[in-house]
Amino acid sequence: RLHQQARANRRGQEVLTMVVDETETSRVLLERAMAASVVAGLAAIAAVAATLPGHLQVSMAANIGLSGFAFWLTTSVVWSLGETFLKANLRGIDLNKTTTKRNEHGALVRPIEGIPIPESQGTIAAFVFILVMSVFIPSEFAASGLRRMPPRLPPHAHLSEQLAAVLTITFASFMGFADDVLDLRWRHKIPLPFLATLPLLLVYYANGNVTGVMVPGPLRSILGDSLNLGLLFYVFLLLLAVFSTHAINIYAGVNGLEVGQSVVIATSVLILNVLQLHRIPVQYEEYRDQHAHSLFLIIPFLAVSLALLRLNWYPSRVFVGDTYCYFAGMTFAVVCIVGHFSKSMVLFLLPQILNFIYSSPQLFSFMGIPCPRHRMPAYDMKLGYVMNSYAEFKPTELKRFGPAVFWLLRTFRLAHVRPVGTDGVVQMSNLTLINFLLYGLGPCREDVLCLRLLALQVLSSGLCFAVRFGLASYVYDVVL
Repeated sequence: RLHQQARANRRGQEVLTMVVDETETSRVLLERAMAASVVAGLAAIAAVAATLPGHLQVSMAANIGLSGFAFWLTTSVVWSLGETFLKANLRGIDLNKTTTKRNEHGALVRPIEGIPIPESQGTIAAFVFILVMSVFIPSEFAASGLRRMPPRLPPHAHLSEQLAAVLTITFASFMGFADDVLDLRWRHKIPLPFLATLPLLLVYYANGNVTGVMVPGPLRSILGDSLNLGLLFYVFLLLLAVFSTHAINIYAGVNGLEVGQSVVIATSVLILNVLQLHRIPVQYEEYRDQHAHSLFLIIPFLAVSLALLRLNWYPSRVFVGDTYCYFAGMTFAVVCIVGHFSKSMVLFLLPQILNFIYSSPQLFSFMGIPCPRHRMPAYDMKLGYVMNSYAEFKPTELKRFGPAVFWLLRTFRLAHVRPVGTDGVVQMSNLTLINFLLYGLGPCREDVLCLRLLALQVLSSGLCFAVRFGLASYVYDVVL
């Protein structure tokens, strides 16, 4: 027995050493990819900045400098305030780790016992972003005095737009922190982004009130060259703001996923803005200004997000909390409103939309599928892999549309369903895109799962660019 125990201990030590080595390799590769992306991004921005007017070049240089400071400050403050957050009971335990206590069957022991990790670190990222933008906006306004030609809109129009944008993001960040601390109910959380977006939409109305959309060629004989949506366009922007604010929050549960998907979307926004500044002729100054001001918001956001991603990557040293999800989601809504590319943002958010649709049977009670409090993946203690988590219920007790939805999911194999037990209870994999990927590709390490999900996010961005700059030319005469 002692010999067997010693062999088991050696085997366990070998597995632990292998996991540590793979973890360090994953983190090193992440940091190298981040460094290469930053260098490529700065080169692209520098190339485009050379074509901008002098006042925008000054603003761009100030923005990039402040963003570098934001990256350093976010990293420093997160490291220094970790213990402060733990003492304030803003902490969490990473359930899918070997350090979390489980019984002999691999099930979690209640109450949960494990290493406490600082929670709600997205608060620091949001605070640094707001601080940097508060310094940048006056410098941008001062730089506008270098403009040679008078603009279509006075400088204070852009100033009010930037202030309204930061106010909207600030309100969303405060709402996220309140959710972290108070654990707000959904009936309270859903309407709040409506109120947060109103200042920006009011400024949008005052600065031009552009609510028209170009009609595709095949439909122009019926609808004309353009269609003015009026109030419906503002309803669409409000719904987009609400969706993007909550979409990242429900597409979570894996180390690095919340920040990772945000970094991919923000990078896609940066690429779109750079491409547009390169493509749009100089005489279309208004369109170029819109994308430049969108860049001024997304670059500092990327800086604080990259700083947070390094610490939130597997194995996570900090948790970002709901604050970051709300902060990121509202930032995406704001930049697409400022940059006038809301339709492109919808395509960037395609994985979030698919996750929402797939999750709907559990999110909406009238659809009848029970929803556990946590739908994050389960953990295989022996292999160190994450795998499907399951909801348990009796099909005969499902209410309303539950039986029909369950039949649809089981018949078309849209979820993994384990055989009915002797007590009539069925186990069905939770309805998230994360679990669906585990169902289709099988269990894996947590960082591998995160990379697969981020690859899906990259494919979504690639689809957006293919539609925006490829397919659009077949239905529109001019594509700006």
